[in-house]
Amino acid sequence: MKKYLLFLFGLTIISCSNDNFSEQKNLESKIVVEGWIEEGDFANVLLSSSIPVADVIDSTNVLNHVIRSAKITISDGQNSEVLRVKNDKNRIPPFVYFGSTLKGEAGKEYTIKIEYLNRIIEAVTSIPKSVQLKSAEYIKKNATDTTGYVFVKFDDPVNEKNYYQIATKIDGEEPIFVPSFYGNLDDKNFESASVSVQINRGVLLFPKTKFTPYFADGDLIYVKLRTQTKEALDFWNSWQNEIVNSKNPIYPSNTSLKSNIKGGIGIWAGYGQSTIIVKTPPKK
Repeated sequence: MKKYLLFLFGLTIISCSNDNFSEQKNLESKIVVEGWIEEGDFANVLLSSSIPVADVIDSTNVLNHVIRSAKITISDGQNSEVLRVKNDKNRIPPFVYFGSTLKGEAGKEYTIKIEYLNRIIEAVTSIPKSVQLKSAEYIKKNATDTTGYVFVKFDDPVNEKNYYQIATKIDGEEPIFVPSFYGNLDDKNFESASVSVQINRGVLLFPKTKFTPYFADGDLIYVKLRTQTKEALDFWNSWQNEIVNSKNPIYPSNTSLKSNIKGGIGIWAGYGQSTIIVKTPPKK
């Protein structure tokens, strides 16, 4: 599964003076969870300890807070599996817990249990039914422009309550899907069942190149439409609000974030998903 990692480490900075996360010095630190399971795919979990607000935020410090020795169990109520951890050198941070036997199914409920040192962290989510993307198109304001935006179209099912998230991944530049800015949608705000949305590129932690909110000629863009739960929508909206209010696209100023994690912070989410590949004109 190619889920976006995001900057969850940045958005969970807390104000504590010492956070080495040992059994003796971890009273003020928190375990940070970004976990997900998509329809038709296996669970992925990113785990860290929170970073004190006074610390320098760089790739080295982020690595120091990654948790690689937890026991993580996923269950659908009938079957369960313990996740393994792998090193993906294309990502920062490079460690992810992953499943290989319990595949996500729409309509099912999934629990997560994380055991680390003397702590137990738990959460529950469900996978909404997927909604298919009808199209995704790269559009430029002027034919001579070398940058543009992506517009997606899909039909919101009538008489169903749905919450959405749109994410993108640029092949060769972004190793993971990144949620689009203002890409979390509540169907109560749709004027009709036929939905057309402009995609603004989201922010990746420690990007290889300078961030821009648009796409460019030569990009091969993967566009994903997710259906999500209300809890996931609330989490991502609160994260987005932190970015806007702090005027910092990577590290929000505080931790007033929604969370469904008992004993920690972050999100455990189930997603339906539909993906389309968009090819842009070659670079001139």
